[in-house]
Amino acid sequence: MIFLGIETSCDETAVGIVSKENSEEKILSNIVSSQWVHKRYAGVLPELASRAHIQLIVPVFKTALEVAKIGYSEIDGIAVTYAPGLVGALLVGLSFAKAVSISINKPFVGVNHLEGHVFAIFLSHPEIELPFICLIISGGHTELVLVKDRCSYEVLGSTIDDACGEAFDKVARMLGYSYPGGAFIEKLSESGKHSIKFPLPNVAKLDFSFSGLKTAVLYFLKENPTYPKEDVACSFQNVVVDFLLKKINQAVEQLGIRQVGVAGGVAINRYLQRRFFEYGTLYNIKFYFPRPELCMDNGAMIALAGLERYRRFGPSPLSLSPIARVRL
Repeated sequence: MIFLGIETSCDETAVGIVSKENSEEKILSNIVSSQWVHKRYAGVLPELASRAHIQLIVPVFKTALEVAKIGYSEIDGIAVTYAPGLVGALLVGLSFAKAVSISINKPFVGVNHLEGHVFAIFLSHPEIELPFICLIISGGHTELVLVKDRCSYEVLGSTIDDACGEAFDKVARMLGYSYPGGAFIEKLSESGKHSIKFPLPNVAKLDFSFSGLKTAVLYFLKENPTYPKEDVACSFQNVVVDFLLKKINQAVEQLGIRQVGVAGGVAINRYLQRRFFEYGTLYNIKFYFPRPELCMDNGAMIALAGLERYRRFGPSPLSLSPIARVRL
């Protein structure tokens, strides 16, 4: 089977095409166009994101077909992100996917964006055994999920306020850097020292919270305006990783599962990956990260999730609407 996936939940216009023959899953193309217009606004403006998707969706779609070297007749289904995300942005991809599905008379499948990130792990690590624990960390989401099987999940914990990536963006802005801020924090940290003892968030169960840590950084900078930015970034990043590892350890101890997938945009952070692998070596936990291009929002992960959902549950109704907030 060959499935095409469309992702427009935020500020990336992405189209990917994957094939599955027997148990072999292969990416035929994975085209992503990022919207740099949001840099000047220190965050994503929903209206601008929607307009950019309208302009980009057709050329990105055509490029994906050209790179995959396939025609419309070879596509077996169209998958698209329908939730969660910015409603206007989702609507562009959803409407386009329905139009393509109708025009070529092929099945249409709606995919949860968070499920797409889980399938990014399957694309990079087909050897991963089920069940496993999955940590999804991105600009809009922080979720700890038990992956029982493909398309079968149990949410173990989620953020009660800011998402992990959002905290990186806001701290970067405090330090004078533009959106998106994760790369700036990581780069600054390389030459910084862990010289500030920011408080480790204290949240019940397996949930997350980053607002208190973000506020601690804000007050520290107000009281110490000339403190080296590198040290602030390094200290902040170190506490975030400590907090994430603490929650992972709790989940591992509760469930007795020692395989952990880590997906989403923040998973591309090299310091985070190094700390996680070191922790895994010490405590016998196997970590799996998608390839860098699959950590970010992309169409290939949506295509594979849609293909699997179609095989198990059939097509989605064309009446499917975009949803801003929904659990996995």
